[in-house]
Amino acid sequence: MKKVNEPTYSFVILTLILIIIDTILAWVSVTIFPTLAGGLVSSLFVAVAFMILFTLWFGGYGAIAAYVGTLVGSGLLVSDTLTQHPAVAVVWAVAGLLQVLIPLVAVRNFDVDLSMESPRDFTYVILFGVIINNIIGAAWATWTLSLIGPENMGSVFSSWLIGNLIVCILIVPLALKTLTPRVRNHRLFVKNYWD
Repeated sequence: MKKVNEPTYSFVILTLILIIIDTILAWVSVTIFPTLAGGLVSSLFVAVAFMILFTLWFGGYGAIAAYVGTLVGSGLLVSDTLTQHPAVAVVWAVAGLLQVLIPLVAVRNFDVDLSMESPRDFTYVILFGVIINNIIGAAWATWTLSLIGPENMGSVFSSWLIGNLIVCILIVPLALKTLTPRVRNHRLFVKNYWD
């Protein structure tokens, strides 16, 4: 009988560490590179690239951290608007979750090698880990911000999308190629979603 790896305290500790890192990176990104929507959108949201990497390496634990990091670090800690509208903040932070879940599901379903040894792997990472996920995340965030009040939605969407595209194209492929072989050898590396 095959032994199933059960989540241990190691994964709880990993998730807490990732939440702290994602929250700090989100806060720094929005604080240093603020743009529109009362500081809710960063012109260069560096945190998103690390959230994607953590999720690709650590599965669902990275996704949980990305959601909480988005909610707290780029929402509740910096935005009076979202603090005054906590229900919208909870829905708004789904943008961060979508931006990491889309590449995770694609990479797992299409059996992409995260070391990106082939052009096929690179193509899937760029398509789902840089382009599609950030378009959907920007659209979700823009829509939820429109629930609070009038903003220039075109500017919010384009600022969110362009900043994330720049950061992700510069960081995600290079980090996957260079760091995945090391991370893959660690016992906390998650091959599917939770194991």
